[in-house]
Formats: sequence, C-alpha cells, structure tokens
Amino acid sequence: MSLDERASLDRRVVVVGAGMAAARLADALADAGRHVTLLGDEPHPPYNRILLSAVLEGTHDPAALELGVRDTVDLRLGTRVVDIHREEREVELADRSRVGYDALVLATGAIPTLPPIRGLVRPDGRLHEKVHAFRSLADCERLDAAVGVSTGSTTAGSAVVVGGGLLGLQVARALSVRGLAVEVVEGGEHLLRSQVEERAGRIIARDLTRLGATVYTGARAVRLTEDGLVLDNGYTLETDLVVLTAGDRPSTALARRAGLEVRRGVVVDERLRTSDEHIYAIGDCAQRGGTVTGFVPPAWEQAAVLARHLAGEEASYDPGRHVVRLRATGLDVAVLGDPVHAEGEVVEVTNPVVGSHRRLVVDGGRIVAGTLVGDLSRIGLITQHFDRGTVLGANEPGLLLMPDRATAAAEPQLPDDAEVCSCAGVSAGAVRACASLDEVRATTRATTGCGGCSDAVRRLLDTRSTLLEGTPR
Repeated sequence: MSLDERASLDRRVVVVGAGMAAARLADALADAGRHVTLLGDEPHPPYNRILLSAVLEGTHDPAALELGVRDTVDLRLGTRVVDIHREEREVELADRSRVGYDALVLATGAIPTLPPIRGLVRPDGRLHEKVHAFRSLADCERLDAAVGVSTGSTTAGSAVVVGGGLLGLQVARALSVRGLAVEVVEGGEHLLRSQVEERAGRIIARDLTRLGATVYTGARAVRLTEDGLVLDNGYTLETDLVVLTAGDRPSTALARRAGLEVRRGVVVDERLRTSDEHIYAIGDCAQRGGTVTGFVPPAWEQAAVLARHLAGEEASYDPGRHVVRLRATGLDVAVLGDPVHAEGEVVEVTNPVVGSHRRLVVDGGRIVAGTLVGDLSRIGLITQHFDRGTVLGANEPGLLLMPDRATAAAEPQLPDDAEVCSCAGVSAGAVRACASLDEVRATTRATTGCGGCSDAVRRLLDTRSTLLEGTPR
C-alpha cells in the first residue's frame, strides 16, 4: 500500500451505486468506523435484486427485499453521478453539485441491453406498451401492474419471455405461477447455456414444460407486430406481454468518460483498484483477469476484500469458486463453478423420466465443477467438498450423486465450519448459533441473497430446536 493510500484511511469513501455490492461494502466500512457516502440513482434504498422474481410471483413483499444500511452511512437516493473529476477528486452530480472523495468506488452494476428485435421501440423512443425489461424494482412494479396483482385479477393472459438464462427462467416461472400462459424463447440450443451443458438444459426445459410453460430453443425473436412476436423460423407467438431478460452489460460509461481502462468491464487489479489508484470498482461493472462475474457471491466477496483493503489490511481478490442457485418455484438447479468448460473426469447420474440430472467434474480427486438439477438433497456436502478442494476417494464422487434417505438426512449434520450460504459466506455453526430465522437474517445475512440456502438453514434450525428440547433441564 502506498503512502498516499495509507494517508487516506481516515478520509472519505464515496461509492457510486447503491446495489447489493455497494450496500455490503458500505456496511463493512461503517463497521470499521469509516465515513461512507453512497450515491444511488434509484429512489429506493438498496434491495435484493435476486428476489425480484419472488415479488413478481407474489411470495415476497417488496419491503422484505430492503437491505439494511447503517445509520452512519450517508445514503443519497435519486442521485445520479454524471462525471468524475479525477484531478480534483470529485464526482459531479446531475444537479451540477460535487462530492469530494479520497477513495472512489464504482459499483454501477450492469444495464439491460435491447435485443435486435424490430418493433420493441416506438417511433417516439418509448418501449412498446407490451414490452417490459426486468432488472430493477421499478421494472418489477411495472410488470406486476400489467399482470394485475394490485386488483387480484389477471389482466394479461399470456407472456413471452425472451431469454432462457437464470433470470429468464425465474421470470417465466413467476408468471406461470401467477396464472399466465408463458412461452420462453431462447436463441441457444438449450436453456441456461452459459451455466450448464446440453443434457442438463434439456431436462430443465422438460421440467419447465411440466410446470406449464412452453419452451422454444434454437429460435430467435426478430420482430414485434400487432399479431405477436415473430420468430426467425417464421412462427408468430400471440402474446399480451413480452419480457426481455436476454442480455445485459457492465455499466461502464462513467468510467470511460473519466478515462479509466475499460474493456468489457472496468479493469481492476487484485486490490479492486482501477487504472487510477484512488478509484476502485466492484460487482457487475468490474473486470478482473478477463472475468466479469454477474453473480452475487463474487460481488460480495469483492466488497469484503475492498473493505479490508481500505481499512489498511492486506487483502486481495482473485476470481474464485462460486455456487449459483436458480430461485424459482418447482425448479431446483445448482451450478458449481463452470461445468461447461471445466476439464476433468465426469461423473454423471441422469434420470430424465423424473427430471433429475447430477453431474460432477473431478480433477485430481477434487470437484472442480458440477451441475445438479431436480435433486439438491446433497448440495450442502457437495458444496463443502467443492469449496475446500477436498481430495475424494475413487468411489466418493459417485456416492455423492446417489442420495438415499440416510444421506438426505445427513445434511443437517454438517460440521460447524461448512459453508451453508455461499452468497454471504455463512457457516453451519453460525446458523446453529441463532435461535430463529429472523436472527439468522439479521446477524449473518444468510437467506437474503439468492435464497437458495433457505431450506438448509431451516433444517439446521429445526435440528437445533430438537436437540435443545432433548437437553435435560
């Protein structure tokens, strides 16, 4: 750390953006006694974007998504930053006022991109009234209103979701639960093509079809007309709503205007520092080693590393292992690492009849990637081995993919240091130390990320309660 960096430890940190990564960073810096200013252009306090589909589905209230920010944080909402003046170390706001900084953090996230579909935008520049993006709380509220949740009636009977990635499947399932006839259009040859291999994608499509949606893969939407959404095979899908979930890109315009190094994202080093030693970047807008993550766990890891660095500790970030869960009612999918490109021996168990597919990629006895579809009963143990780089015996990978009653019941017996919530890095022991789910959320933040750990957390709490009830008084 340079002398200039050390001298700034007790000064001002300004964060541009008020998303999940920014909120986590502000929280950690406030705990360390640092002065933090959080500049968010949305009118809402920081919230959990991953659970927006749960709001659309009707299982979560929007207020439940709010992420707590310390009272000591200077949170400014509805505040748009338009320029960075590097020499003066100031950011300029839309009202032309300025905010000075000693350390500036760009947490501007990603922005949706419009696919090349003719007719999405009216001649006056507005989106067609049938078309909805799904990235922000405002997007969710607009789509929610179109479906008719406020009156308890359904005003839209059908929807086409463009994009078969994680977000697309979450939205499709939420709309299906709400009673709409849903069709999913994916230009690739299978669903979740960036996360899973073809066989898993086909099984996910079958599961989604079983739940009431229609899936079109290897087809692209090319034009929106009064008759419906036209595909490149000439087929027209009649629809009341079109939801765009395919494609977003790191928000880098502010960094580019400031002359920072930008490739796909804002380029950062192992300290999350940009080409300006006083400016950092984290989350979806940051690019480290050619990688832009787009997921919550690495963004939160970056926030934790940067908080330690700004507090004067030695800390560095390198893209590591991550676990991604699909949060959608009736669809159980977990992806470890990069199973599409990982190299190693493949251990696989598939039963398309029941919609189950379990695949591990093992290199040198260690799990380096994996895909679990339809059966997540052993996700805790598999994730533990994946995170720790455990060297497994020759038969162990196969046994991990063959759950039975005994193994399914074994997950609550995870050791205390086993990670349960990959989003927040929460161990089984930390969960067991809590008396209720509310306490878990408040003290550890488990279940407040993707929500994929909710069942495991509840089982751990149930086991704790059972043990306490059996303790002699």
